[in-house]
Amino acid sequence: MYPYDIAVVGAGPAGIMAAIRASQLKRNTLLIERNASIGRKMLLTGKGRCNITNTASVDTFVEKFGKNGAFLRSALFAFSNTDLIDFFGSNGLALKIERQGRVFPSTDKASSVYGALNKSLEANKAELKFNTRIKDIKKEREGFLIYPEVGGPIRAGRVVLATGGSSYRETGSTGDGFEIADKLGHTIIPLRPELVPLRAKERWVKDLQGLSLKNIRIVVKWVKNKKESTIGEMIFTHFGVSGPLILDMSGEIVAHIAKHGDVPLLIDLKPGMSEEVIEKRLLREFGAKGNFILRSIMKELMPQRMVPVFLRLISLDGEMKISQVTQGARRSIAGLFKEFPLTITGSLPIEEAMVTGGGVSIKEIDPRTMESKIVPGLYFAGEVVDLSAPSGGYNLQEAFSTGYLAGTKASDG
Repeated sequence: MYPYDIAVVGAGPAGIMAAIRASQLKRNTLLIERNASIGRKMLLTGKGRCNITNTASVDTFVEKFGKNGAFLRSALFAFSNTDLIDFFGSNGLALKIERQGRVFPSTDKASSVYGALNKSLEANKAELKFNTRIKDIKKEREGFLIYPEVGGPIRAGRVVLATGGSSYRETGSTGDGFEIADKLGHTIIPLRPELVPLRAKERWVKDLQGLSLKNIRIVVKWVKNKKESTIGEMIFTHFGVSGPLILDMSGEIVAHIAKHGDVPLLIDLKPGMSEEVIEKRLLREFGAKGNFILRSIMKELMPQRMVPVFLRLISLDGEMKISQVTQGARRSIAGLFKEFPLTITGSLPIEEAMVTGGGVSIKEIDPRTMESKIVPGLYFAGEVVDLSAPSGGYNLQEAFSTGYLAGTKASDG
């Protein structure tokens, strides 16, 4: 007999849910966390508001997780977004739905989510062990020995590894779980930053630092094809670009750069208008204001700070009179509205990403149980697994769903 039926390593959303579920099923459960409290990284999500989940269908969730998305079906059916919303409701947390189906606490405070999870842990009598960093896990014949940095081994019949990724390391996500899984014989898909700001080659981005562009579309040109974003928002930084549209495409861009080098990116400043329609509008505007200078008219069509950069890219003098603008120049302006170019050379490091891409290979995990196919009795949940999606509540739902499934199946037998 082991003192604990189940030990859960990592008290992020996946580990918390695994511990809650195992405790609900009357298993003697220990939740081990290296920090002094649960859910530190979760407190940062959604700009401190905590985008808990999304109202999207299971099919949409699967699509958002790309080539590995089908792996999640069992977990999402075991514990859906509706189940998660009901769970928080039963623990006293009111939620609200915002644009694009994003679900937030009505308080707009991630600390409210923390409070609801803590309440459930206490109600289900899960034991918590804080300030304990796990350096190794070894399989015994009937269970596991879990080795902390300080003190003797912890013995448990089954283990749920929910240690998170390698981003936001100050919150405790230092990648320990990948090393432990590797020692236990698992394949680790190379880690990469996702939901991460991107670096640009062009020096003029510094001139636009802090400038936000709304209602635009991003077009990324791959080696053999291209991909368009939805219409949304981005922001220039002193090193490149960030914002929702950029973050959501960053994982694919980073992976492409690793294989093929720099990625050309085009900003469609007027996604609701064709190049021909833009040119007709320019003709109308210019025809009525022939004595105005070009710079003054362009300020009416885009943010003022962008005008010098825009005109410099097509070699036009902002001080020239509108009457001097040729048909060719007008076409160049219209074309640049649709394809404003930028060269992406890389990203901020994984430590500054919101999500870690890569992780424990899904080929070595049973999607129906989250149990290792290599080490019986070892389960995985959350960001430690090679699963990642764009922003919008998808990644947190994945953590809660896989945690719930792992906690359930680890409690069987």
